[in-house]
Amino acid sequence: MSGTVNKVILLGRLGRDPEIRYTPSGQALAKFSMATDENRKDQDGNWQSDTTWHNIVLWAKNAERAGENLKKGSLIYLEGRISNRSWDDPESGQKKYMTEIIGDRFKMIGGRSDSPQSQANETTSQTQPTPPQQLQEDDDLPF
Repeated sequence: MSGTVNKVILLGRLGRDPEIRYTPSGQALAKFSMATDENRKDQDGNWQSDTTWHNIVLWAKNAERAGENLKKGSLIYLEGRISNRSWDDPESGQKKYMTEIIGDRFKMIGGRSDSPQSQANETTSQTQPTPPQQLQEDDDLPF
């Protein structure tokens, strides 16, 4: 196959503050988790939300920007690619696997406020349909 594509687009909330580290050469690295939700109606007509967690990795200027501007609960738009890596666990001797999203770019959506009202307003600006009962209950967020 001559042409392939590895492209990911996510719109979701950070599950934790970015963890910033630096390589020995001084390049910044940011890691954090990000949650995306899929809303659907169940057999009884009630709204259900399925959350998927993603491991995000950002490098260089994107990592520095993330460390300065993002925090747990921030709503961001992210573009990147899927990366799978493996390693041998020294304790168990078993091979471990991890899937990560290597972010090429991201954009903050909404403000940086901690207030629940602000987070509810940011949620309503998403392009996907959101059930009305979820907008009233911020306690349903998994983070």
